[in-house]
Amino acid sequence: MRLLHTSDWHLGRSFHGVGMLEAQQDFIDQLVEFVGTEKVDVVLIAGDVYDRALPGVDVVRLLDDALVRLTDAGAQVVLTSGNHDSAIRLGFASRLLERGGVHLRTRLAELDVPVLFPLDGAADGPVLAVYGIPWLEPRLVAGQLGVEPASHFEVTRAATERIRADVAARATSRPVHSVVLAHTFASGGISSDSERDLSIGGVGAVPLDLFDGFGYTALGHLHGRQSLSPAVRYSGSPLAYSFSEAKHRKGGWLIEVDAAGIGEVREVLWDAPRALAVLRGTLDHLLTAEEHGWAEAAYCQITLTDAQRPAHAMDKLRGRFPDTLVLGFEPDGGAPDARMSYSSRLAAADDDLSICCGFLEHVRGRSTDDAEAAVIGEALDAVRLEEMSL
Repeated sequence: MRLLHTSDWHLGRSFHGVGMLEAQQDFIDQLVEFVGTEKVDVVLIAGDVYDRALPGVDVVRLLDDALVRLTDAGAQVVLTSGNHDSAIRLGFASRLLERGGVHLRTRLAELDVPVLFPLDGAADGPVLAVYGIPWLEPRLVAGQLGVEPASHFEVTRAATERIRADVAARATSRPVHSVVLAHTFASGGISSDSERDLSIGGVGAVPLDLFDGFGYTALGHLHGRQSLSPAVRYSGSPLAYSFSEAKHRKGGWLIEVDAAGIGEVREVLWDAPRALAVLRGTLDHLLTAEEHGWAEAAYCQITLTDAQRPAHAMDKLRGRFPDTLVLGFEPDGGAPDARMSYSSRLAAADDDLSICCGFLEHVRGRSTDDAEAAVIGEALDAVRLEEMSL
């Protein structure tokens, strides 16, 4: 058998205000083609199928189309819910969908109810058991799992213990090879900006040894594809969802399984519909440097390092980089007083003109020029004359 480990589709997500439904459709096209070409038997989706609990109609339609096409291509699908999904909504009609080869594991009661795939024709022959651990919110599930305190570690440990018990019970009558899907932050993983914290005040990480003994653990939540151990891996998201992912190579893992258990695991790569560029420098350099030519067709995050914030910087940058989505300003070698707090500079101002010019510098990141100072001075004089005439 061949399993394809994916996660974090985040259908319906936008990228700094740019809709990504077309790019997500492109990923699904690649996925369906790969499943057919490589004869993938099971597609695993380890949580965060949707980007929000109440996805739009067009987003639901996209997932519906993806599931139909994947099953038409010959694969079954096993998916679980992540912290972005509504487990109840995603799990709707799960018993009916199972008849069509789509297996949803979104309920706590189904932690230790695997999807079984025979690995040979014998009734007592080896079987692949695929378990799904949905996103476990400690405060909500600790009581049902009978653990205290309510922490990510405790609820995940309780979940994996239930699965081990089921594997052991099944293994008394036939060989069982286990695969576990889990949407969580396992220690050793490298996070990026577009994942949301799994606990209030920080990320609640769980240790890798909670997954010891399973043939393969297909993790979701972190968006960078990575191996925490040969048997515990993150597939990462199929698309970049923040500029911190600009250097990621998006893909998944193709897992070979036979009667002897988990075999070769190899990387799968997806083509990105748009490149991401993270650029830094002075405005003049960015507008003229040939080395940045490739970024003209990319989504761009740009940080300007001019000593003073250039006027109309975004308009000028978009003349060369039309899809500049994020603009920051971090001056190199600025004026000595640039490090002073605004309140300190305000206290040091000795007249109304200095206060007004200081405010402009604070909000714009550059000092006023002579023409601007003259206009402000005229306005102040006009106010004073009006006050004297009252």
